[in-house]
Amino acid sequence: MNFSEIANARQSCRNFDPNRPVEEEKLAALLEAGRLAPSACNGQPYHITVCQKSASKAAAKATMGMGMNAFVSDAPVLLVISEKEYVKTAALGSKLKGIDYRSIDMGILAAYLTAEACDLGLSTCILGWLDSKKLMALCGLDQPVHLVIALGYAKEGDKLRPKKRKNLSELVTFLEDPIA
Repeated sequence: MNFSEIANARQSCRNFDPNRPVEEEKLAALLEAGRLAPSACNGQPYHITVCQKSASKAAAKATMGMGMNAFVSDAPVLLVISEKEYVKTAALGSKLKGIDYRSIDMGILAAYLTAEACDLGLSTCILGWLDSKKLMALCGLDQPVHLVIALGYAKEGDKLRPKKRKNLSELVTFLEDPIA
């Protein structure tokens, strides 16, 4: 698939097939794509914990507070993305400019992981509703968890939904001369 095809085909899956495991070679390819994701000063200030089998079920429970994300229990793999320390140059830049590069880097990582998953025929759902402290304990982490990506195959017959997005004119401004 080319990138436009991936962007059109990728959607948040809420109907995982619990009986179809993710092949090791596909998981390895997906993680390699994540490893290649760009980050501020090439610092990669995050860690991916791959939860499978009973760890996946336990991690899923930490994303289900207040009735949210019940579908996640069917995903065979959960990628728990936690923060790591900045490299010195990114830490300095973040402090001086007031920009949270770590969150930006994790967003780029999530985009790479989910795009590669789509290209491999896998389905994903990015979860921000989670209990970071429970996930930290479960995964033996010493830094906060920011995202969880549910990963697996969609159930047979799960159809591509129409994309609901803003019009391009609401998102983009073309500027040829500075305003100020």
